[in-house]
Amino acid sequence: MNAQDDNTAPLRIGMRRIIPRFEFRRLGVMARVRIAVGAVAVGLGVITLVGGSFTAKAFAWSAFFLVLGALQFLVGYWYLAIIRSAPPQT
Repeated sequence: MNAQDDNTAPLRIGMRRIIPRFEFRRLGVMARVRIAVGAVAVGLGVITLVGGSFTAKAFAWSAFFLVLGALQFLVGYWYLAIIRSAPPQT
């Protein structure tokens, strides 16, 4: 009677409410995706800096990609921390 269907998600309180429901249901997968995207963004930042011959424009784009990569790493780490702090599934 009270079976959990696909439209219900686990309890989200506090800062977890800003995570979209799709991502909250698949935190492990989304954490790994965000970390991979962060690695790609850091790689793009390094390639942009080296390929741009260290010009001002290359520094600006490189900084953009590096900040984007750092944010993706941060969110991925946050998702992994939520998974580790969750009570064990029964």
